[in-house]
Amino acid sequence: MLYRPLFGNQQRLFNFKLNKLPNFSFPLMAATFTTSPSSPTSNLPVKRVGTHHGSFHCDEALGCFMIRLTDRFSNAQIIRTRDPQVLETLDAVLDVGGVYDPSRDRYDHHQKGFEEVFGYGFTTKLSSAGLVYKHFGKEIIAKELNVNQEHADVHRLFLAVYKSFMEAIDAIDNGINQYDTDQPPRYVNNTHLSSRVGRLNLDWTDPDQSSKKENEAFGHAMVLAGEEFLHSVRFHARSWLPARSIVLQCLEARKDIDPSGEIMVLTRFCPWKLHLFELEQEMKIEPPIKYVLYQDDRSKSWRVQAVALAPDRFESRKALPAQWRGLRDDELSKETGIPGGVFVHMSGFIGGNITYEGALAMAKTALKL
Repeated sequence: MLYRPLFGNQQRLFNFKLNKLPNFSFPLMAATFTTSPSSPTSNLPVKRVGTHHGSFHCDEALGCFMIRLTDRFSNAQIIRTRDPQVLETLDAVLDVGGVYDPSRDRYDHHQKGFEEVFGYGFTTKLSSAGLVYKHFGKEIIAKELNVNQEHADVHRLFLAVYKSFMEAIDAIDNGINQYDTDQPPRYVNNTHLSSRVGRLNLDWTDPDQSSKKENEAFGHAMVLAGEEFLHSVRFHARSWLPARSIVLQCLEARKDIDPSGEIMVLTRFCPWKLHLFELEQEMKIEPPIKYVLYQDDRSKSWRVQAVALAPDRFESRKALPAQWRGLRDDELSKETGIPGGVFVHMSGFIGGNITYEGALAMAKTALKL
């Protein structure tokens, strides 16, 4: 990663006020800033967490946010400096200093020979945010769930949030391509969190390049990254985790729906896709599910969705028949021979019927075509 030119041994000290974001149990920081001299002799009543000044990235912004959610570093002051003498005096240091030593709360990842990964089968090299999450993520999640860190749900969410949110931040900061290919990407994606945090850096055309202005920008970056992190934790705690038990029950009942075992009916609509792939592997389900049926809450009609080849793929394991695609209503019912047809998408990944019986008949027929 490239950094902005340094302006001497400037040290930037943040004093944060705590605000509550609606519907979140963790505080977000509305930052007020002062500039401190580089002397480390200040007698501060709270912990001090250091990161580098200059151009910032998503990993240290998020890392600083997350570490302040812990009991040990709650309401800690953030000091932005590269002065090694100052860094040595701080209670924790993120993304600077060339040291990874959790026993001393040093969480840098730029030094030669650093190869730390999250574990549990993940192989992406960690950024400073990933290091903070690895060592403090369970505490943060346990506080959200209001349970002990040893609770099984804590560990399950710990892995899920890393997989769906944290790993991409680690990979982007370490310059790891998403795909193993020499071909250029088909499109540019600058809408991800790391890009949005990066755009909060001071623009080179901005006439005000002061420490105060840079601190304000970093404060905004912490809030942006932290808000998305908390949204991810809350989604997984309130939506993703309860959905797992629903999908599990529906998977176990799949052969009551059809002897093939390739059709699953959701008794209640929920985020099911990632759970389905994971549970299929855990339960060693063969053959895999081809179609998932669920009721549309708005229209009260039923949907038949073809399961994708993988969570990040658009292609289906078995798309709905080509001769049905693009048809609607009576035309679809006539083609399928099944009353109550509503539609089948042009790609064949989803279709609909007015009744459950009609949707199930569509899925059973599609299996045979």
